[in-house]
Amino acid sequence: MSHFTFDNMIADLTKLDGSLQSGPPQRWRKKASSGLEPGGLSPRLSNRTPGLTPNLPDSAKSVKTPGTGKASSKTEAALGVPPNKGRWKTPSKTPNKGGQQDRFIPNRVTSDMDMAGFAITCGEDEENISPSKVEYRKQLGEAMNIPENTRILSYQKNQPKPAEGHANNLQVIYSKKPYEGPGQGSSRVIPSVPERILDAPELLDDYYLNLLDWSSNNHLSVALGSSVFIWNASSGIIVQLMTMDEPGQYISAVKWIEEGSIIGVGTSQGHVELWDVAVQKRIRSMTGHVARVGSLSWNSHILSSGSRSGVIHHSDVRVADHCVGVLNSHTQDVCGLCWSPDGKFLASGGNDNILNIWNNHLGNDVAPLLSLTHHQAAVKALSWCPWQPNILASGGGTADRHIRIWNVNTGSNLSSVDAKSQVCAILWSKEYKELISGHGFSQNQLSIWKYPDLTKVTDLEGHKARVLNLAMSPDNTMVASAAADETIRIWNCFASDKTKKSISSKPGIQKTEHVLLKASHIR
Repeated sequence: MSHFTFDNMIADLTKLDGSLQSGPPQRWRKKASSGLEPGGLSPRLSNRTPGLTPNLPDSAKSVKTPGTGKASSKTEAALGVPPNKGRWKTPSKTPNKGGQQDRFIPNRVTSDMDMAGFAITCGEDEENISPSKVEYRKQLGEAMNIPENTRILSYQKNQPKPAEGHANNLQVIYSKKPYEGPGQGSSRVIPSVPERILDAPELLDDYYLNLLDWSSNNHLSVALGSSVFIWNASSGIIVQLMTMDEPGQYISAVKWIEEGSIIGVGTSQGHVELWDVAVQKRIRSMTGHVARVGSLSWNSHILSSGSRSGVIHHSDVRVADHCVGVLNSHTQDVCGLCWSPDGKFLASGGNDNILNIWNNHLGNDVAPLLSLTHHQAAVKALSWCPWQPNILASGGGTADRHIRIWNVNTGSNLSSVDAKSQVCAILWSKEYKELISGHGFSQNQLSIWKYPDLTKVTDLEGHKARVLNLAMSPDNTMVASAAADETIRIWNCFASDKTKKSISSKPGIQKTEHVLLKASHIR
């Protein structure tokens, strides 16, 4: 009978579709016997294939693979191959509660925001840091010149102060300042105090007058009461050019010719005089206005003058019959007058709150190209853009307080800003795309604005009364401001960008920032 036993053993070993009687149990049978998978089946299989009996019979049964519709081999169950082998992920070791399907539950301790914030704030425990790591941090801090126990990146503290005696400006490792975009950030430092302060006694506190101008020969002219004084910024010499003969008369406007030593002087008597500063001699006196002349502007050999009567005269200084044009549009004092750099347009502002734009056609009763009524107060502050001759900046008085940018070709208001105070004067910078404005109550400051969006760069404070007039130095780096506190302050607010190629100054003209050191009558 022994040979029958041997034959049965061989038959069992070679029977592929029967259950194994010896050897270690399969993994899925271990789970079934341990109670992790009720019914002895994978929970995925038992849940997805309802109707199957908990225990598989020894005979082969065909089971369809979920999602495929294909029948698996009937030998898989017989050989102990897990039904989800190759088709499902291995179930989690977490016990299944309530017969629900297994799912992955992450360890939420590692994503605890409170714990993470605590770790960033408090850092590592010094006792648990290896000596080699401590030494590495120490050497790294010394190489980068970072004080000990200081973080390179911090969300709560400002950048560490440099060590005492340390002159390296690269000490700041990080910055909280928002990114300003390409070309917006600037390393330029604008001094908040003036370079020089000059006394200007008897400077009239009259909003409608223009009493200050700076020539191309570096001569600063200022009208003080009934006299005109010239300050040579190159030598520091101050001379009295002229004075009015009759008591009660005063100088109401001064304006240098674009190139040369000729200055136009407007008086309270309605006269326009021409003086040659080089020889200190009056070369001409032109009449025609019936009221004081408060504004002057040159266009080559044409001198335009605006009077309190609202009339603008064009005078050709080369001919005997000087009046070549009369403009009648304003109804009140013409306090602002400015020709464009290319000589094509003339801007005039009046106490009637109107800004007029004229062409360069001479004659009588010429109608303005544009008559702009956006300002709600007198328009005195006028200045043309030096690199875009069709762009004009204007400022309104106390009831308006706005600075506006105009395109005179279309008549559109490109941008505007509420300056919060009376706008008395405006100048464009040729070095930067910026404007500077002089203001009255309440801060009596000068403000620098970015073009074209008119965002404020900084305020320059120091005057004790309203800033009446502004003048730009011939090298376009400094601004002189005359105020009702009877002082003239020189501001180094547009210093040349050293990264750009320097442009040599004209022969005979010294750099203003150097010659001002020799100025006399300085307070």
